[in-house]
Amino acid sequence: MITLGDYLFVSGLLFTLGFAGVLLRRNIIIIFMSLELMLNAANLSLVAFSRFRVDGSGLPSYHAQVFVFFIITVAAAEVAVGLAVIVALYRARRTTHVEDINSLRF
Repeated sequence: MITLGDYLFVSGLLFTLGFAGVLLRRNIIIIFMSLELMLNAANLSLVAFSRFRVDGSGLPSYHAQVFVFFIITVAAAEVAVGLAVIVALYRARRTTHVEDINSLRF
């Protein structure tokens, strides 16, 4: 049987991989994907806590899962804005490497 600790271990592993991707990679798109991976790791832990928390009637509490839907909605808006900024930077600088983009002024 899968326990809460198993879900939290996978969530921590995903968060660590995303954090390492943000720190070690130099491509803006990879950094952006790593940030999304960290956000999904947090969502996984919220859903796991929601699943394993049982209220008085014996049913799981779904409050955290509703919160996850709001996080996913904000993440979708973040993806739209973030990719638009990345495309604008690529058109202006012809690169997606962080070292080559030293200012946001065009």
